Amino acid sequence: MNRLKITALATLALIAGTAAAQQPVIGLITKTETNPFFVKMKEGAAEAAKAKGAKLISGAGKTDGDNAGQVTAMENMIAAGAKTILITPSDSKAIIPAIKKARDKGVMVIALDSPTDPVEATDALFATDNYKAGVLIGQYAKAALAGKPAKIVMLDLFPGHPVGAQRHNGFLKGFGLAAPDARSNELGTAPEVVCMADSFGDRAKGQTAMENCLQKASEVTVVYTINEPAAAGAYNALKKAGKEKNAIIVSVDGGCEGVANVGKGVIAATSQQYPLKMASMGVEAGLEYAKSGKKVSGYTDTGVTLIAAKPVAGVDSKDVKTGTDLCWGKK
Repeated sequence: MNRLKITALATLALIAGTAAAQQPVIGLITKTETNPFFVKMKEGAAEAAKAKGAKLISGAGKTDGDNAGQVTAMENMIAAGAKTILITPSDSKAIIPAIKKARDKGVMVIALDSPTDPVEATDALFATDNYKAGVLIGQYAKAALAGKPAKIVMLDLFPGHPVGAQRHNGFLKGFGLAAPDARSNELGTAPEVVCMADSFGDRAKGQTAMENCLQKASEVTVVYTINEPAAAGAYNALKKAGKEKNAIIVSVDGGCEGVANVGKGVIAATSQQYPLKMASMGVEAGLEYAKSGKKVSGYTDTGVTLIAAKPVAGVDSKDVKTGTDLCWGKK
């Protein structure tokens, strides 16, 4: 090989190495790797990063609430050169010291889906308006009950999480009951609420929570659930007790399995959110920061739509076909 060819190859290698070194690195940390919502979020981020020429590295907690796992993932991403980190905080308060360390090093941190407490701990938040999501299913449940006595079971996430509080309190507001506002992380209650229990957004734990509530209150007409896996668990418990036809189940998520359960009558209505949009917006913001040094700030609403098999008067909703067209996860 002559000297000219060697020089040309060396130049190309140098250019390639420089391009790789300049490739923006974006981190994505989800609560878990198994929840379809976060699986779709990761897929969306990966697709957006590939299309825009960024490198995506991802991590997650082992379970919902695994703050230590998220902290470790964040530290590893900083060491790998990430200048933007997208995170769905498992613990809205415990993660804050790690986020502060990252931001002090010039890393832009964007919360997806779930805010920190306080929300200002991150540079920005791209998420569903979870209070509105709760309001929509509360309004639907009230109308669908058609004047029957309200005996409500509320299957929540776990204490102190902003998303859990916002959906819970939004539901109460939509149902026409006294409720804390969207800024409160305290769970409201009312005489119509016959049982409240934590489901951790899990199907099995949701079923156990519903079974326990049926021991406290044998007659239930409405079941609010934090998400669709918890709703499926609640339905199993009701069916086991022979009471599945007596209660209206409402939920939040809009995954394909959940929307299918709306079509089957397992869930009466669900507020659909859009993890793909959250992820793609986060990647785009990370690329802009790498390019111009400009950080995003504040809250961006990524949308929510009520999906119901049977429309009710006075509550705007879309049908199951629309929900299926827009759903995420396996169809």
